[in-house]
Amino acid sequence: MRLWVCIMLLSAVLCASAERPAIVEGIIRAGKFVRDAAGGTKDMLRAYLDMREANYKGADKYFHARGNYDAARRGPGGAWAARIISDARENWQSGVSGRGAEDTRADQEANAWGRSGGNPNRYRPKGLPSKY
Repeated sequence: MRLWVCIMLLSAVLCASAERPAIVEGIIRAGKFVRDAAGGTKDMLRAYLDMREANYKGADKYFHARGNYDAARRGPGGAWAARIISDARENWQSGVSGRGAEDTRADQEANAWGRSGGNPNRYRPKGLPSKY
């Protein structure tokens, strides 16, 4: 018990110092990456749920771009999560949906556009409710 108290106090002192050791900086960066990835995953889920709720023909590219855009704005972790989720979704859908390679290519283009910071409204169809 005393050992753990000493370790916690030492950790607090090290974290409070102005010049943190490299290992502490690495842990902080890793934690930020994981937090960004979790937030990016949440952004992608929100875009998917909005797409399902809207059920608007021709709007899928917009929601792909918007989910990737929102996730990538969080930082490298969010962009990573968006890329992993988008690639997994397209790999799964290309074998199941039957829409073909052209639709998959267009979806991936919208994904990349959003991740690169492009305005998702480029893919917004006319008549889509402003709620989305």
